[in-house]
Amino acid sequence: MTHQMTRRSLLMSVPVLASARRLLAQEIRPALTLRTLNHIAITVSDKRRSMEFYQGLFGWPINHTQGGTQGLNTDFSVGPTGIRIGSGPQYITMSQGERPGWGHFCMTVDGFDVDRITQVLARHGVSRTRTSEGDPMKAWVRSRGPENGGADEGTPEFYVNDPDGVRFQLQDLSYCGGPGVLGDGCPSVTPLESVLDVRDFQSFTLSVSNQERSLDFYQALFGMTVKGRRGTVPMLGVGSGPQRLLIDGGAAASETPRITRVCLAMDGFDPDNVQRALSEFGVKPRGDVTGIPGPMVSWMQIRSGELGDPEGDTPELFFTDPDGIVIQLQDASY
Repeated sequence: MTHQMTRRSLLMSVPVLASARRLLAQEIRPALTLRTLNHIAITVSDKRRSMEFYQGLFGWPINHTQGGTQGLNTDFSVGPTGIRIGSGPQYITMSQGERPGWGHFCMTVDGFDVDRITQVLARHGVSRTRTSEGDPMKAWVRSRGPENGGADEGTPEFYVNDPDGVRFQLQDLSYCGGPGVLGDGCPSVTPLESVLDVRDFQSFTLSVSNQERSLDFYQALFGMTVKGRRGTVPMLGVGSGPQRLLIDGGAAASETPRITRVCLAMDGFDPDNVQRALSEFGVKPRGDVTGIPGPMVSWMQIRSGELGDPEGDTPELFFTDPDGIVIQLQDASY
């Protein structure tokens, strides 16, 4: 029996075919393979004060400086300063500015190559520009030369603005902000005496304007999968380890999408002991006060099974630094 396609049936099939083409295009778009959370930038109002705070609390040694002064010096007035977390290469890069808060974050990828990353990003709607831009879905490369602690031929550093304009950086697994071509080559430094021993990043939380759009972007670009939820906040796995990227869609229309929280991992986490140690260091318990926390306070909350904890109630500990920037501390298995 011969089936003759009418004009009506042909027109009805067009949306179906278009949808199929879109799905096929999504399936064959290449993805970048993430390995780790590498570093995060923080802006503080008084760099010397904040350096003393973080180094005194966690014993993080200076990993590098980038700017007019090089080496492991303590001239904090010029350029950002990297302080290493645990055994590295993870670190926090600290700069002084008028608007304290978290800045861009960095993740490492397999096979770091500028041209390849540019091509993959283009397939996901991210266009590369010649200079830094604040627009969403833009990318650019900074070549960090020796005047900024980079290689003689330049150390390529790849920056991307996501659909909300939240900025992240992509680098090689060995990247430590150092003088090598891949940003490696940081000198060996000895940890300082500390109150608490933090070993690594556990998670970064992004506050976004459109949760579904941001999830689609990060999952498609990096092949990330949802590893669980904290209430309504999905946790995307970074690499094969316990690190997570949280996509919080609760940003108010009046708020700027941004990084809202950094969680640090430590061994032998005991919330009461940690809060006691924080108090002795000058970070006092906040109690039951509600609202925006001020500087140098700590508090605990219990995440129940209803909020995504399959094993029952989990204590979560938070504190603020001298600028009121929120940090979370949890066990390495969290």
